[in-house]
Amino acid sequence: MITIYHNPRCSKSRECNIFLGASGKDIEVINYMEIPFTIEKLTDVIELLGIKPIELVRTNEAIWKDKFKGRKMQDATIIKAMVEHPKLIQRPIVVNGNKAVIARPLTLLDSII
Repeated sequence: MITIYHNPRCSKSRECNIFLGASGKDIEVINYMEIPFTIEKLTDVIELLGIKPIELVRTNEAIWKDKFKGRKMQDATIIKAMVEHPKLIQRPIVVNGNKAVIARPLTLLDSII
């Protein structure tokens, strides 16, 4: 089962959702704006992505600039900020088993499906 963490307001996320839907593979779509990440789940996804938490943050978002920019933050604090403000999370995130990518561009999906 392939899981896409999806924000329907994001055009790239919608494109990815359509692409995966047309692939014929079993997919689970999770709108993380309505069903938010837990700290544990987001931590697991970050581990699968093989990145540091700050690399998953949309640092150009107003929320980040207003509340967090320039602050020295531990990884756990960054994860907590993303859980509290899911708009900060890069998207779409696609997980297939023990592999995950931020599917921008869509060609990155080739490495996990």
